[in-house]
Amino acid sequence: MRTVGVDLAAEPKNTAVAIVDWSGGTATVVSVRVGQDDDHVLAAISEATRVGLDCPLGWPDPFIDFLIAQRGGSVSAPTDLAGRRLLAYRETDRAVTALTGLRPLSVAADRIGHAAMRAAGILAKLAESGQPVDRGGDGLVVEAYPAAALKQWGFPHSGYKQGRNLEVLERQVDALRRRLPGLDLADHATLCRRSDDAFDAVVCALIARSAALGKVCRPDSRQAELARTEGWIVVPTCELTALVG
Repeated sequence: MRTVGVDLAAEPKNTAVAIVDWSGGTATVVSVRVGQDDDHVLAAISEATRVGLDCPLGWPDPFIDFLIAQRGGSVSAPTDLAGRRLLAYRETDRAVTALTGLRPLSVAADRIGHAAMRAAGILAKLAESGQPVDRGGDGLVVEAYPAAALKQWGFPHSGYKQGRNLEVLERQVDALRRRLPGLDLADHATLCRRSDDAFDAVVCALIARSAALGKVCRPDSRQAELARTEGWIVVPTCELTALVG
């Protein structure tokens, strides 16, 4: 099995792609690259059994309805914070908050919307190539959220971002290598120690492995309908060591 992790940014400069091969009881990091454009992302996806993409795969259905109504001049705008949050956050965002205590960024009201627009284009190209796209967690590409996975696995989930936090990032990499027997970063350890984008891409590939094994949170019957359009964040439900075997 080969999984791919994509830490998708709005532009290629900060977009990282990691490829992990799972065989013989090992998890070998075949490749980690930063500065990846859409063609590079799609090429990596074509080699994968499952892909973890760190980016929202859709927008809240109530937000879409709000925009359509606003364009038509018949909108009834929410007057309080609770009403606006119903527009700003997806069902999967609320589910992740309930499970982990973390609140994902709002694709409707945060700059991550720029990356989501790019992700929509990538998914459209996949569909054009004949690859079915399922945003609800069952498709080739699943929505990953590294912070939630790291917290579930008992790692610090924040504080390692940006260049000034390199020491924290280095400790994250060391801890991951200790706690996942069989993980071989090969020649890519140095890049992961210097780039949180590269590290997150590797984590996304681990999340993709969890999804391929069926060891992630799933939407219930009510949530599943929304997940098909809004997207669904797959949070691992297994121990990190369960990924290798």
